[in-house]
Amino acid sequence: MLRFPSCLLALAVLTSCAKSGSGTAPAPMPPAASEVPPMLRAGVRDAGTPVTPGSAPVELTPEEDIVFTDPDNPDATLPELSTLLSTTPKRRGPWEQSETIAKRRAAREGKPLLIWFTDSARSPMCKALSQELFATPDFEKWASEKLIRLRVDSNIQVDDPELSLGDKETRIVDLKAYVARMKKQYKILGSPVVVLLNPGGEVIGTYRGYKRGDADYFWGLIKQGEVASAHAYQSWRASLEKKGYREWTDRLDRKVFAKLVAYTNGSLTLVEPDGTRSRTQENKFSDKDREWIAQQKRIRGL
Repeated sequence: MLRFPSCLLALAVLTSCAKSGSGTAPAPMPPAASEVPPMLRAGVRDAGTPVTPGSAPVELTPEEDIVFTDPDNPDATLPELSTLLSTTPKRRGPWEQSETIAKRRAAREGKPLLIWFTDSARSPMCKALSQELFATPDFEKWASEKLIRLRVDSNIQVDDPELSLGDKETRIVDLKAYVARMKKQYKILGSPVVVLLNPGGEVIGTYRGYKRGDADYFWGLIKQGEVASAHAYQSWRASLEKKGYREWTDRLDRKVFAKLVAYTNGSLTLVEPDGTRSRTQENKFSDKDREWIAQQKRIRGL
């Protein structure tokens, strides 16, 4: 079996509120696109408080730490890449309900993750934020292109008709524990609170509270956070490309950013930046990717 040096290969993927709700001073205008995002400026108190989540950002899995369970067939237990790319978990509306799924999408698609901590049943300002911004067509169109969205609602409801009464009660207990863990992880007190993460899982800004009529101001802060995240993502991606990661495209034009760590008779083993490993066949990739593989073979005299 041919193993490619970790510096060469990679597969790829596919790949509230900032301002205080109190006070009578007029809301400042959203900063211009060329300005430094408020949440990144020193000494600015009304633009969101950066916090450090309880879990570490997405980190690379060292190649030497990858352990194969079957030395005679190291890819035996690996999922097929096409299956990973085609699997679309069910969700209601544009907001994800699972942190795991939301973070995986953010990392694969290279988009920042917006986490909205809300209480849809008891908080008037949460309802106002939804009505004045998050539920508007303009925001929906922009956010669907720029963000991955995750909603964490303290109003726990389970209305799946396929669940038994006992299963519903168990589900409610699990959801309450999930919400409590998320609040502790991001140091959330009260609602609404919005946390913006870059694709690697690092906090860009935290925005607490909301005041009616401030939708444009708040959206301006989110836009600036998205711009800052995009710049950081490009630097992060460039650093991984130097380590052998690259973008791959399959025959269905689905993309993934990953590193090729093993190749045997047309079978490839890939690893994504978050450590997710998968296998696939050379003939499932685009002509460009197959030419790249052929070039690597020629370099090695294969």
